[in-house]
Amino acid sequence: QVQLVESGGGLVQAGGSLRLSCAASGRTFSTHVVGWFRQAPGKEREFVTRINWRFGHTYYAESVKGRFTISRDNAKNTVYLQMNSLKPEDTAVYYCAAAPWRSLSYVKDHEYDYWGQGTQVTVSS
Repeated sequence: QVQLVESGGGLVQAGGSLRLSCAASGRTFSTHVVGWFRQAPGKEREFVTRINWRFGHTYYAESVKGRFTISRDNAKNTVYLQMNSLKPEDTAVYYCAAAPWRSLSYVKDHEYDYWGQGTQVTVSS
């Protein structure tokens, strides 16, 4: 079992930055893929980014490419999402998720086994 806890959400003005954290307990991320998803009111949950823990390979949704950066801290068993140049359309509840590596695309939420509780990000215009 893996327990995930997100933190770092909040209210920020457009153009600002936030850094989200996803801390894991129960097991290490060493053989997992960790992803970030978001869900805005009235919309489906959408993929944001993911990282292969072992090799550090990353992949981003086009909507956040160049603005968001996912990274990991092995010692803290934590994944970060640095969000820069935030836009009002980035407003959503952000979730981290994890799954053992199984050669999947990991851009779909059903490919993940473990989820955090979510953290609200609100970007004002």
